[in-house]
Amino acid sequence: MTRFTPLALALPLALAGCASMAPKYERPAAPVAPAFPALAMSSASTEAASSIAWQRFFADARLKQLIELALTNNRDLRVAILNIEQARAQYQIRRADRLPSLNASVSGSRVPGKDDSINSTYTAGFGVSSFELDLFGRVRSLSDAGLAQYLASEEARKSTHISLVASVANAYLSLLADEELLGLTQKTLAAREESLKLIQLKYDNGVVSKLDLQQGLSLLDSARVVLAQQQRQRAQDLNLLTLLVGQTLPAGPDTSTTLAAMSLSELPAGLPSDLLTVRPDIRAAEQQLIAANANIGAARAAFFPRITLTGSAGSASSELSGLFKSGSYGWSFAPQMVLPIFDYGRNNANLGSAKAGRDIAVAQYEKSVQTAFREVSDALAGQATFGEQLRAQRSVAEAEAERFKLSDLRYRSGAASYLDLLDAQRSLFSAEQAAVQANLQRLQNQVTLYRVLGGGWTAPQ
Repeated sequence: MTRFTPLALALPLALAGCASMAPKYERPAAPVAPAFPALAMSSASTEAASSIAWQRFFADARLKQLIELALTNNRDLRVAILNIEQARAQYQIRRADRLPSLNASVSGSRVPGKDDSINSTYTAGFGVSSFELDLFGRVRSLSDAGLAQYLASEEARKSTHISLVASVANAYLSLLADEELLGLTQKTLAAREESLKLIQLKYDNGVVSKLDLQQGLSLLDSARVVLAQQQRQRAQDLNLLTLLVGQTLPAGPDTSTTLAAMSLSELPAGLPSDLLTVRPDIRAAEQQLIAANANIGAARAAFFPRITLTGSAGSASSELSGLFKSGSYGWSFAPQMVLPIFDYGRNNANLGSAKAGRDIAVAQYEKSVQTAFREVSDALAGQATFGEQLRAQRSVAEAEAERFKLSDLRYRSGAASYLDLLDAQRSLFSAEQAAVQANLQRLQNQVTLYRVLGGGWTAPQ
């Protein structure tokens, strides 16, 4: 007939456990409108942004190279990955608490006895120490909280990945805009230098006054100021892109890309409810809420008795030489139950703290949903208006270019004053700069829309 020790009888009960005392989790209702504002421009594309890999969304070969380098070298993304490893380890620790740990031990003790004798005891064997029978789900709740924290860190890593892809793209577009603005400024500077030569010649021959000459010098120096500003801005944007990529920018494919040649497709908005499943930051906030909910279960279980088991099986002897001889087998079993009676409100305070933490997590989750709704709405508003703004601004630049040409001809023929030419030069330069900036804003808005709709995440190969 098979005999069962008390330890063998207790283990199945411990492994079975009881249901968690955490409240039943229910996802909070999204505190946003059921649809995005009507200003959003409809898109011919029906493919969701989250299903479009960044390698397809960005066609420029140089930009693809920089994004790949950033995903390998960027320190923020590296920290996010390491946070996952730390959260995974913490979850594994919590999960291991739900199972008994078997340890091998050898011990010996010598204590004084009667008549100056020494009593010796030596033991060797296997044992389980302070294993908690999770009858009220405390350990299970802590394990569930650890799992949710781990999943939240995984979602945070995805969010960092998406943000990094968009940041590199926007920095690259800014650098292209800097190149166009720098070229435009250099062209304008050369034109003003030629204009000043003509004014100087007319002044030397007494055709124009010194006032015209000083206005020409002022206009030339203004262009030099803008050139210095553009050179500084380009250097700063290059430094930002280098930081994002995580290394010195390598020589890439010579695609001769210009900002004017860049093209990004329009994206469908979908419904606000779609954001709950595609936005990693929202999913991370929800996992934090699940973890806070599980912590309430652990706090509730602390009001009930905590039963722990300590047991061992092996050999025992009063002499070290007889420790492993036949007949020295022995076992011990020591259950313990602790019931909190007077704790000066500690458990109540822990439960109150856990409930407050859950309420905070609910508010943070709702805020993340509202923030996502606002970000998508803003990007959609940009998609609906930036294209028209760019077309209008380019039309303005073309009109100013024609105006400058006519003013220049009239001034050379003596039919117009230098003040008219000066005003035309300034207006043309401002209009051309505004056209470049409008195009940059349009492209960066498309990148932003791609990001806020959950696009840009691809699993590591």
